[in-house]
Amino acid sequence: MAFLITAPLTNVTVAADSLTTLPPVIVTANRIAEAETQVLAAVTVIERADIERQQAHSLSDVLRGVPGITIAQSGGDGHPLSVYLRGTNADHVLVLIDGVKVGSATLGTAPLHNLPVDQIERIEIVRGPRSSLYGSEAIGGVIQIFTKRGGGKLTPTVSISGGDLATRGAAVGISGGGDHGWFNFSANVKRTDGINACDGQPSPFAGCGVNEPDRDGYRNVGVNLRAGYRFNPAVQFDVHLLQSDNESEFDGSAFAGNRARATQQVVGTTVTLKPRDWWTVLLSAGHSWDQHRSFFADPAAGVAEHLNNRYETERDTLSLQHTVTLRADQQLTVGVDYLNDQVASTVNYAQDSRHNVGLFSAYHGQFGATDLTVSGRQDDNQQFGSHATGNAAVGYRFDNGVHVDLSYGTAFKAPSFNDLYFPNYGTATLKPEQSRSWELGISGALPLPPLLAKGGGGDFSTAAGRWEARLFRTDIDDLIVYDAASWSAANLASARIHGLETTAAARLFDLDLRASVTLLQPENRADVADQDGNLLPRRPEQTLQLDADRQFGRWSAGATLFAAGRRFDDVANTTRLDGYTLLHLRTEYALTKAVTLQARLDNVFDENYETAYLFNQPGRTVFFTMRYAPTSGD
Repeated sequence: MAFLITAPLTNVTVAADSLTTLPPVIVTANRIAEAETQVLAAVTVIERADIERQQAHSLSDVLRGVPGITIAQSGGDGHPLSVYLRGTNADHVLVLIDGVKVGSATLGTAPLHNLPVDQIERIEIVRGPRSSLYGSEAIGGVIQIFTKRGGGKLTPTVSISGGDLATRGAAVGISGGGDHGWFNFSANVKRTDGINACDGQPSPFAGCGVNEPDRDGYRNVGVNLRAGYRFNPAVQFDVHLLQSDNESEFDGSAFAGNRARATQQVVGTTVTLKPRDWWTVLLSAGHSWDQHRSFFADPAAGVAEHLNNRYETERDTLSLQHTVTLRADQQLTVGVDYLNDQVASTVNYAQDSRHNVGLFSAYHGQFGATDLTVSGRQDDNQQFGSHATGNAAVGYRFDNGVHVDLSYGTAFKAPSFNDLYFPNYGTATLKPEQSRSWELGISGALPLPPLLAKGGGGDFSTAAGRWEARLFRTDIDDLIVYDAASWSAANLASARIHGLETTAAARLFDLDLRASVTLLQPENRADVADQDGNLLPRRPEQTLQLDADRQFGRWSAGATLFAAGRRFDDVANTTRLDGYTLLHLRTEYALTKAVTLQARLDNVFDENYETAYLFNQPGRTVFFTMRYAPTSGD
């Protein structure tokens, strides 16, 4: 399922003149490069500048507060991170790195907590079903991470960071390539002594199941290599490699281990051909490797470290895609994907490999003020046979700039190897989970208040920013859950999720302001007396984030307020996790055009909260960063 479009990516600055700035180009939503304003889907683009403005130290920092996203983490840095997109399960999110599908075929999720944020150039998040283009897993949506690409003048970068919890890190890189080529080489290292991950109890059904009150550290080492060349307008290629080596401590036992070592590696290449001006061919291949090993060590008892478990996933992907421009405002895309999963483990799986072939097509057309997108896909999987999915969306732009779109899509999720074959749990006859989703979106420009508009006379035609609201509903059938009667996985449950996402961004009084609110009703529809109508676990019904930043010459300052409502940790809704509010402050000073100093104070009020029962989150912490990043003119 590998693909990559090496199109120029343009950022948009939310400012008073934003209507004349080119919007970002999105490649994830429909597998072709298109302006964000033409995409009939809910998308969020996070650029490198946004990551550095937030002074984010992990992907959880970056993703927290994105509309429609809820995160739950079993401890601090380096501990398992679950991402719920629009209230769907954590394994209902497809994760791509530079077009290559990544993740564990045994767990069914991607180890986002181990991806080094220093190697990320851009993130595109598409909310809503995308199986009609990508196949399995994209019930909730797609998160695609693009690594640093390079290009232009030879440029070195360096950053050094440190702070509370004995956290320290460094990242170095060099990039360039001139006008027709691009390359980037960068590396990072991060260490932290961490927090006590879990306030466990002896019961195996409470948190981590043990009482091991110590600090659980984390180490991450990442390397990114990427290069490409455009020989002429008709031929270009791109190659990339990302590797992340990690070691984390957690509260565990001799049975489950208390230390983990993990490696993620993604390598891929894409060749882009244009035989004619109206015809583009993408041929890509990728390989991802996910390995997790757990150990147990107890120095106090004189127990040496020994191997407990090993889980390893290898994924090979091939893709051929043709895009034909029928007219200036109409495009047709057809393609085929091949995916082969292989697992190796100290656990004996009845089957350890499977392959999938997917045929897909999509049509995009503009008819005056009306946009139309239709896509469909047929997947043939070695385990579950054939499965068809589709998506249709129509949008209309009014003369005043307000845009309305309506879409319907189906999606599915193939059972993971654990669901099918894990000893004393898996059920080989499981069916794929299936979903149906409706979505209504409306967006437009935010007018300036009368006193701020040009001339001071209430010229509301001048925009201060933009706003968007999206109402959606998703029904999921054949949900895979644990069946207590048979002590195994089964297709017993269903879910209905209603939601509303609202976002706004504007520049007023020299302040860059951003706001997002997500309201969810993630309802369990299981035919079980104590579960039907309950909230799905670990998903709050309300989340809110407010951001404000301002520049003062060489200084800049900002604040983020994040709030989440109550949630439950179990399907019976008996274990309640209280809502919480976090305030983060940040400041930055430019010593020169190339050297900046940053400081960030997290959880200002030292809020004590949990996103997973009995698993702790960091209290008040402060971090510092010195960054050297010259621009092309320096």
